Amino acid sequence: MPSLPLALTQGDPAGIGLELSLRAWHERQERALPVFACLANPDQLARTADRLGWPIPIRECGWEEAASVFSEALPVIPLAQAVDVAPGKPDPASAAATIASIDLAVAAVQDRQAGAVVTNPIAKSVLYAAGFKHPGHTEYLAHLAGKAGIEPLPVMMLWCEELAVVPVTIHVPLQRVPSLLTTQLIVDTARIVATGLRRQFGIASPRLAIAGLNPHAGENGTMGREDEEIVKPAIALLQAEGIDARGPYPADTMFHARARAGYDAALAMYHDQALIPIKTIAFDEGVNVTLGLPFIRTSPDHGTAFDIAGKGIARPDSLCAALKLAARMAARQDAAR
Repeated sequence: MPSLPLALTQGDPAGIGLELSLRAWHERQERALPVFACLANPDQLARTADRLGWPIPIRECGWEEAASVFSEALPVIPLAQAVDVAPGKPDPASAAATIASIDLAVAAVQDRQAGAVVTNPIAKSVLYAAGFKHPGHTEYLAHLAGKAGIEPLPVMMLWCEELAVVPVTIHVPLQRVPSLLTTQLIVDTARIVATGLRRQFGIASPRLAIAGLNPHAGENGTMGREDEEIVKPAIALLQAEGIDARGPYPADTMFHARARAGYDAALAMYHDQALIPIKTIAFDEGVNVTLGLPFIRTSPDHGTAFDIAGKGIARPDSLCAALKLAARMAARQDAAR
């Protein structure tokens, strides 16, 4: 486990993030969770616990105190912004606190006060209504990580013990995927994945399986030319660099157990090609990992769930998995330094 606590953001306070944070701390021993501190408004956290009838102690503290506090109370690094929203009723007035929580978490990791960032879910529409200018959570983290105006390329990897999968194109309409997919994008993504697997997962020679875009990986060009003209050249370039990249493989035969044993991560060409298999295998325990940043970031693989917020029924499995994976990655990275 890392010697530094993990920085857990509040997410949208009208969603399930606060109650998941409370439940994670409450179940910290049975789930063998690493030390974490919440960056949140303490009063809002206390109101959430009271509303749910959970007698969970909350203690404001600094980063240097979080580890000693953790055994007795949920450590909270307080936000300056007041937050008072009802569960399930998102309010753009809370956007400043949501963003501040992210800012402080990244700053803590950059200052070596925290070992990794774990983010609770946000609602982009709520932030947009308050004037947020970035496409999403991950892009904002890349912006915070940038130096001299140069932002890193963030790569989203969905992870569970049985599968790690990366969508090369992400939140775009399906009809736009062929025009956005380039040999260079595949190469850049695969390089970042291979580096992340080596540095943060301890895999000395990562094996990457590359999916084809079209059915049957194009079947030698008879079902579309993209796999011949875009995907295959990318694999050849990666192999020339010494990266163990294979494919393109038909996506419909890549994700059964025997196939998964042959690679360490799969690269899919679009969102659903990647997310359907992992959500089938690990719907409650999947973790969203961002590779390519100069710090570790994980997140639950679900959204704000406004429809069940405040009911105390949201499962903390994915958040707990995200906390444990962040700790493993931080320990591995520290050991490699």
